[in-house]
Amino acid sequence: MRIRIVTDQPWAVAADVLAVPVLVDPDWSGPLGEVDRRAAGAIRGALDFRELETKACATALLAGGEMAAARLLALGAGEAGTLDRETVVHLGQAAERRLGGRAVRTLAVWLDPLAAALDGGAAAVAELIARGVEEGAFEPATIYRDAVTDAPPALDELVLVAVDGDATALAAAAERGRVMGEGANLARRLANRSANDVSPQVLADEARALAEAHGLAIDVIEPERARELGMGMFLAVGQGSANAPRMIVLRSGPEGATDAQGRLLAMVGKGVCFDSGGISLKGADRMEEMKMDKTGACTVIAAIATVARLAPGTPLLAVAPAVENMPGPHSARPGDIVRALNGKTVDIINTDAEGRLILGDALTYAEQLGATHLVDVATLTGLVARAFGELVTGAFATPQSWYASIEAAASRAGERFWQIPLVDDYLADMKSWYADLTNSGASEGSLVKSGLFIREFTTRPWAHLDIGGTAYFRKARPWAARGATGVTHATLVELALEGAR
Repeated sequence: MRIRIVTDQPWAVAADVLAVPVLVDPDWSGPLGEVDRRAAGAIRGALDFRELETKACATALLAGGEMAAARLLALGAGEAGTLDRETVVHLGQAAERRLGGRAVRTLAVWLDPLAAALDGGAAAVAELIARGVEEGAFEPATIYRDAVTDAPPALDELVLVAVDGDATALAAAAERGRVMGEGANLARRLANRSANDVSPQVLADEARALAEAHGLAIDVIEPERARELGMGMFLAVGQGSANAPRMIVLRSGPEGATDAQGRLLAMVGKGVCFDSGGISLKGADRMEEMKMDKTGACTVIAAIATVARLAPGTPLLAVAPAVENMPGPHSARPGDIVRALNGKTVDIINTDAEGRLILGDALTYAEQLGATHLVDVATLTGLVARAFGELVTGAFATPQSWYASIEAAASRAGERFWQIPLVDDYLADMKSWYADLTNSGASEGSLVKSGLFIREFTTRPWAHLDIGGTAYFRKARPWAARGATGVTHATLVELALEGAR
């Protein structure tokens, strides 16, 4: 998809479709009124007829009238006073998805109404709309089907229209957004692929291909070496499957290097390619969704590739422990005691609390590789979904200053996090008669306890992002297909790019 910046009036821009944002209480005395006049009053008519609403992501396809564009896509944008970066990304996604099944090759988007309301102005809107349109084009049904008649159109060109804008600055911002969108879609495609398609070895192969394409170093640790290193928790989870585990390590920049912030940031992602629960077997209901339990790993792999495209050579690590959690003759059993890479012993009470086990060894290994700051991403608990739903990611962090950096990156990315407290008093509930701690226990406070468990395997500034609710949608939304969402990819990239030189 090419991106072109046009600094002319919107009614003069030739395109198959021109997307026109319409905020609550629109001002018809200015350019929007002129667009509506040239479209024979179609926008106001759609509002009056209630074919169109001004709430965010409501849409109506209208005739272009005397416009240079063949058709208009009126796009509800909500209240000007509450417009935020997340909404602008959603508007770009919704515009692209609304055109599903249509013969559209050129989409133009008028930026000015949004630029007047959003902090950062036209450059911020150009980046977020370009990212949104790119993400909106993703359709998981095309992964395994030869023909999907209602898929979003494969655009030849996205035209961003900003009257009197700085074309060079807007083009650079839009290109950044496009690359971010492509990275999110890479994570989504990997996450959506089925368990019989993506084993731990296949995920490692995909990571290796990305490393070769983007100049990254890669190390894939197989079971024998993991055993020599002492990764007892990681091996315990993967030993029940015929598909052996792989610890995937990607590095950007030379060994020993730190970024412009003096950090070596490590992004760690849970990569359970299929989670049956192991011996503590899950119920059959929605078990097919457990191919999504690798989403954290897919996200960090995609994020380091995106950073490599935007700021090559930025010192950065991505660690993806990839396993299948299956029942079998060699599976870990409830009551097994394993020794973690950091030397602590763990009493496995529930084999379905497996994500925290593989993350613990991965975080320890990241520190051994020199990481000074850590963030892990995982579809860790169903409890986070019950607490915050599918639109807010739960977060744990220490110290608070590190969470502030992550929260700022999430704000730039247009993603919503909510911090959950780490209540040390609950550590007493995690004690074991036989080991240093258990991996599961009483249900009271178990969401907090999941974060406390992972913290036991870190000694540096660390954050845990639980995407158990936000990693994928069970039904389509106006701005997104069902399936993997790509959540936290943009936040991780923004966080890493703080250290770009």
